[in-house]
This record gives sequence, C-alpha cells and structure tokens, in this order.
Amino acid sequence: MAEYTTLLVEVQDRIAVISINRPDKMNALNEGIIRELGRAMEEVTEREDVGGIILTGVGEKAFVAGADIAELAKMGPVDGIDVSRLGQRVFRSIELSRKPVIAAVNGFALGGGCELALACHLRIASENAQFGLPEVKLGIIPGYGGTLRLPRIVGKGRALELMLTAQFIKADEAYRIGLANKVVPQAELMDTTRKMMGTILANGPVALGLAIECTTRGMEMSVDDGLALESNLFGLLAATSDMREGMTAFLEKRRAAFTGR
Repeated sequence: MAEYTTLLVEVQDRIAVISINRPDKMNALNEGIIRELGRAMEEVTEREDVGGIILTGVGEKAFVAGADIAELAKMGPVDGIDVSRLGQRVFRSIELSRKPVIAAVNGFALGGGCELALACHLRIASENAQFGLPEVKLGIIPGYGGTLRLPRIVGKGRALELMLTAQFIKADEAYRIGLANKVVPQAELMDTTRKMMGTILANGPVALGLAIECTTRGMEMSVDDGLALESNLFGLLAATSDMREGMTAFLEKRRAAFTGR
C-alpha cells in the first residue's frame, strides 16, 4: 500500500477506510490532501481485495470543515480555475467509482467537505454532524461540484437556500431533506457504516458497479437516453456468471457466492 502524509488508509473485510488526517486544521482540504485522495481512490479501486470504500475524517469534530482558506486566499483567476478543476476531477472519480463509496460524516462537513460528502454514493452522519456550503460568505461559490450535486440530491429550492443563506444544517435536518441517508450516535458511526457496507457487499459486485453507473449517468441524460443505457447494462449483466449464480442461488434457496465475473 502506498504511503500518505495526510491520509490514513486501512483495508479490512473487503472495506477500505480512507480517513483525512489533519485534525489540527479540522481536516480542511488543501491541494496536497486532494491529490493524495485522488491517488488513494485510484489505489483502492484497483485492489481486488477491496469491494467498497468509506471516507471519513480523523477526530470527533470534523469530517472536513472546508477548504484551506489561507491557501485559497492566495489564488488568482487562473489559479482559481486550476484549484476548482483539481477538486472536481478527484471528486468526480469518487462519484463514478464502480465500488460503492459511503461518507461517514463524523462532524462538520462544510464547503469542500460538504462537496466531498455529496460526491459519495451514500452519507451516514453522526448526531453532531453539520452540513453547509457557506462559500458566498467568502465571496466565492462552491467549486468542487456542489452547485450541481446538491440540487440533484435535495432539489433546487433547498440547495439554493443552503448556498445563498450560507447557513449550516444539523444532522437531523440533513436527514429530513434527503442529504443524509442515516443519522446515528457518534460512537456508533463507523460500526453502522461498516454494517451498511457489509450489507451492500453481499450483493453481486458487477451489478453494484453498473447500478451506480446507470444511476449517476442516467441523471445526466434525457429520459430516453437513460432508459437506453439501463437496458444495455441490464442486457450486459445477462452475460455474467454472477447473474447465473444469483438466480440459481435464489431458486435453490441458498446464499449466492458471487465472483465478480
């Protein structure tokens, strides 16, 4: 496994846990962290012993409390484009991962941290978690995909309210509007997230990957194009040994033994 200076990466029971390790700065994102996160995602998605990925932050206060403002304050127009595009590229790789990615939101998920959580396929929040996109208070807008992903998840009106007021919402409100999939006590966060990932990984890995791809790409297409993609991927799965195994196991009333083929 590669060595990282700002991340902790652990693999156990087919689950890779990537933890952003900058607790003294509330795990704020800087260029180095984003680049390492891109490398870590590439590594774990290529590993055959990894079926799913959990993203979290070190400590009990912050998932990621935003971007490193001291770093952003130095940027000019060209730098700003480069900063945005780097984050967009890495977060897009998370969103398009065929291995499920769950954000275990253990505290503040603000600005770039909220955008990171939005790029994950599911979000489980601790009771002390807070979400927000307060960039307009700094005279900027979300630059890592938040303006696109948040309205797709919670709707345009709620997304604009969060962005334009720059207000934070607590975990229970995030759950109410569909931003969080589940809210649990802080002490139960990682166990709950691992349990959900374990439930997911009991299913066919090829089917999981294509369900993620079809849903993500489909939301970016017209209905007709999305339906065409769905039928093509549905047909493609009919060529897999996992489909035969899954259906045979169902008929034989036993647990399927998927191979990812």
